[in-house]
Amino acid sequence: MHRALKLVRRRALSSIPVLLIVVTGTFFLLESATGDAVDAYLVSLGGGDAELARNLRETYGLDQSAWSRLWLYVSALARFDLGWSVAFNRPILDVILERLPNTLLLMGSATALAFLLGSLLGIVAGARPGSGVDRLLSVGSLALYAVPSFWLGLVLILLFAVQLRWFPTAGIESIASGKSGFDRAVDIARHLVLPVCALGFIYLALFLRMMRAGMAEIWRQDFVLAARAKGLARRRIVLRHIARNALLPLVTMLGLQAAAMLGGSVVIESVFAIPGFGRLAQEAVAARDAPLLMGIIVMSAILVILVNLLIDLAYAALDPRVGQGERRT
Repeated sequence: MHRALKLVRRRALSSIPVLLIVVTGTFFLLESATGDAVDAYLVSLGGGDAELARNLRETYGLDQSAWSRLWLYVSALARFDLGWSVAFNRPILDVILERLPNTLLLMGSATALAFLLGSLLGIVAGARPGSGVDRLLSVGSLALYAVPSFWLGLVLILLFAVQLRWFPTAGIESIASGKSGFDRAVDIARHLVLPVCALGFIYLALFLRMMRAGMAEIWRQDFVLAARAKGLARRRIVLRHIARNALLPLVTMLGLQAAAMLGGSVVIESVFAIPGFGRLAQEAVAARDAPLLMGIIVMSAILVILVNLLIDLAYAALDPRVGQGERRT
């Protein structure tokens, strides 16, 4: 427990400069883009005079220098204040917290599907490398990994929503259904089946191939040969010795894929019209709402850091050698 707390402390301290780099880089990248939220707002009104544009920029602080606005933004960020959304006319933190649960539900379900099913199929393929089952799963996973997630989502909609009518075509739940409790949970689950499959199947193929490759390598290790020489059952060798050691790289990859999974959810949310974090970013870009887009990027960076921290803790629990350096510091 003490080793885990030291690991958390070190990772938390190292994440501060990472956030500062993300904030600074993103701020000046958005600063270099042409136009701002005031221009988008005037376009939506059908035009406006220079006096109105100047007054709006003074109201939102857009008339100040870039360095001054960066300092104000970092100072507000230290107080957990992400600013004010010009497009929604609401605090950015409120808008994000309203959309974030949908994305976390989508990402969490897709990650669980990809990791659990991918690891299981990888164990099946790696139990007998070179067998017919191994080749079938390897070829299938390669073909699945080559398919774009948005195309897979559209195919699933056409097949299971349009033709078979098993699942809804879009949304996170039925509009104005009046459902609550267990009925609402079932309704949300039905809406999430297709987007979770579209997002999770791509990464399922990745975890399957990694698990299979890791097990194929471990089969040649000396301790496996010793276990086979002792006469241990093949199933016990596969599950207790080979699969357990091959699982460690998958845990690491799970953290590395967190950012990719978050980026993939942007596309899937657009395909399935899910009001989540990804669609919020799309709306912020369309409205040229730089403060909202900054808040989305900062929150995304925080989520990736938290996921990687959890992965570090899980890795330390699986491998006692992890974090030994913290004891000597």
